[in-house]
Amino acid sequence: MRKKVIINDYEYELEIQGTGKPTWLFFHGFMGSLADYQGITPTGTRIYMNLLGFGSKLKTIKQSQRFMGHQQVTDICRLLDKLSINKVNLVGYSMGARLALVFGHTVPNRVDHLVLESGTAGLMTQDLRQQRIIADGHKADHVTQVGMSTFIREWEQLPLFKSQKSMSAAQQLFMQEQRLNQNAQNVANSLRFFGTGAMPNLWPELAYMHIPVTLITGMDDHKFTQINQKMQQQLPNVQWCQVPQAGHNVHFERPDQVIDILNAIHH
Repeated sequence: MRKKVIINDYEYELEIQGTGKPTWLFFHGFMGSLADYQGITPTGTRIYMNLLGFGSKLKTIKQSQRFMGHQQVTDICRLLDKLSINKVNLVGYSMGARLALVFGHTVPNRVDHLVLESGTAGLMTQDLRQQRIIADGHKADHVTQVGMSTFIREWEQLPLFKSQKSMSAAQQLFMQEQRLNQNAQNVANSLRFFGTGAMPNLWPELAYMHIPVTLITGMDDHKFTQINQKMQQQLPNVQWCQVPQAGHNVHFERPDQVIDILNAIHH
């Protein structure tokens, strides 16, 4: 069932499937959409949503600060209130995993279980954050200058997505079209206000997070394997699932394994 919910003058688009417990909420990655996770169908009620500013043919969001993590968390809490949902199993991928972690840290009472796929707790030093903010600012300027198609062509060449080249042509096209339909200005402002440099450093907070966390990484994604190894050491209530023959986007490359991991989570 497709649903639109207006929060603070912005129309969020959702797809709700399934019934019963648990209730899952899925956060897609950067330049993704609610279609991103729709092949992932664990038992229960599943809510797939377009995060702020993402989805096809959207208008530019004038208040660019709305992309900041804590502002998005406030919107999503209000959205859950409108749906009369108190707590969710929250699943996020990449940028969505970063937002899911900010959400779980800010409002732990709204989360039963946190699933972070290819996530990070941010950058540990002010120096690293500053460098990344500058780099993300350059990327943001670039996307508005060259437009989506050139930006996507360059984006798809990043080593992080190399393993996706082994996917079928139809799957690669699906991923590409999802990216091409984005609004360049929103993409730029997401980079500026919720890029990895702009997100708060949550490493010192991990030890105090008592909600159960499942980490998912692809074994071929060496960078995020190292990051998640560190996260596993810090989190008090955690399991880490490493999926063979998968890169950064585990649910896209190995959907069945991800569904199994989610279904194995004790409610």
